[in-house]
Amino acid sequence: MQLTFDEDVEEFRAEFIAFLDEHLPPEAVATERPQSSSHVPAWSRAWQSTQFDHGWLVPGYPPEFGGRNATVLQQYVHREELGRRKIYESCNPQGQGIIAASLITFGTREQQQRWAVPILRGEMPAALGMSEPGAGSDLAGLRTRAVRDGDHFVVNGQKVWTSGAHDSDVILTFVRTDPDAPKHKGISVLLIPTDTPGVRRRPFASACAGDDLDFNEVFFEDARIPAENLVGELNRGWTVATGSLGHERTLLWMSFAQRLRILVQDFRPRTELDIDRFAGAVMDLQALELLGSTALARESRGEADVAALSVLKLLGSESVQRGLEAALDAAGAGGLEHPAVTSRHSLFNLEDHAPSWFERYLRSFSGTIAGGTSEIQRNIIAQRILGLPRG
Repeated sequence: MQLTFDEDVEEFRAEFIAFLDEHLPPEAVATERPQSSSHVPAWSRAWQSTQFDHGWLVPGYPPEFGGRNATVLQQYVHREELGRRKIYESCNPQGQGIIAASLITFGTREQQQRWAVPILRGEMPAALGMSEPGAGSDLAGLRTRAVRDGDHFVVNGQKVWTSGAHDSDVILTFVRTDPDAPKHKGISVLLIPTDTPGVRRRPFASACAGDDLDFNEVFFEDARIPAENLVGELNRGWTVATGSLGHERTLLWMSFAQRLRILVQDFRPRTELDIDRFAGAVMDLQALELLGSTALARESRGEADVAALSVLKLLGSESVQRGLEAALDAAGAGGLEHPAVTSRHSLFNLEDHAPSWFERYLRSFSGTIAGGTSEIQRNIIAQRILGLPRG
C-alpha cells in the first residue's frame, strides 16, 4: 500500500522541510546530551521554542499552543519528515506528548497559560506521576492520598518509575481523593511543583548502566498543593488518565515503525536462522506500515477506531522487541559488549536508538509497558474488537 496525498498536504510537507533547512541547529551547537527524559539542554530548549513560535512543535494544536491546526494527514507527513532526519520531537517527550496535551484537553485557561505553554516551549520540564509500588499497570489501585484542607490538598504517598522526575519542575500526579469510592472513581489529578516542601525525588539506575538515571521514586509527605492545581473535575481523574494515554497513541505506531526501520538497517544476520528472523522483522515493518496507513486513512475520513490503535501499539512494540532479540542473538557474544554503538549516531535523536545490542534489547521492554502493557492491549482487542466476554 502506497499513501498518496493531496496537494495541500504536500505543500505542508514542503513548508516544513524549508523550515528544517533554515532553522535546525547546526551539529556543532547540539553537543550537550540529555541526561534524562526531563533534562532539556539549552540548545534543545531553544530549538523547541523555535518550533513552537513557528507552529511546528505539535502541528495539530492551535497556534497558541505551538501548532497550526493541522489535519491528521499533515501531522503524519510532519512526523515522517522528522523520522527521515532522525529528529526526536522533544527531550521532554512526556511533557510535550502527555502532560501539556492533558492540560489543553482538561485544564483551565489559566492552567494552560501557566503550565502548558512553558512546558511546550521547553522552559518547564514535566514528569508524569502515575505508577506506584503495587499499582503499576493497575492505575486504579493507586493509594497516594490527597485530602482537602481549606484552599489546599495535603498529599501523602509514593510514586515509582517516574521518568525524569529529578530534572522536572512539575509532576502531573494522580491521587486518590475519595477512598470510599469504587476503584476507578475517587481519583483526581494535581499539578505538583517539585520544589514543594514535602516532595522528595530519588532517582535510581536502570539495568542498562549505573549512571543511567531516569527512573525515580517520588515521596510525598504532607505536601500542601494549592487547590487551583486540580486538573479536571474532583474525583474524575480516570477520565484524565484515559485521555492522557490516548494522546500517546494516535500516531504512536510511527515511532515503532521508525525503530523497526533503523533495526532492519543495522541487523547483521549470519546464519539461516538469523536470515529467517531478519525477514520476520522486515515483514513486521511492512505489516505495521500497512495497518498504520489504513488507520490513518480511516481517521482522515472521520472514521477513527480508538480500540484498533491497540492493535498497532501491540504489533509495533512487540515487533521491535522481537526484532532486537533476534539482532542480539545474531551478534553473538559481541552483542553483549557494553557500552557500544550499533547504529549511525544522530545528534538530534535519542541515545537509546544507537547503543549496544544488549541495551537496545533491554530498552525495548519500555515499549511493551508504557502507555498500557501488552496484556492490557490484548484485553482491549479481545473485548472491544473481537467482542469476547470478560474472563
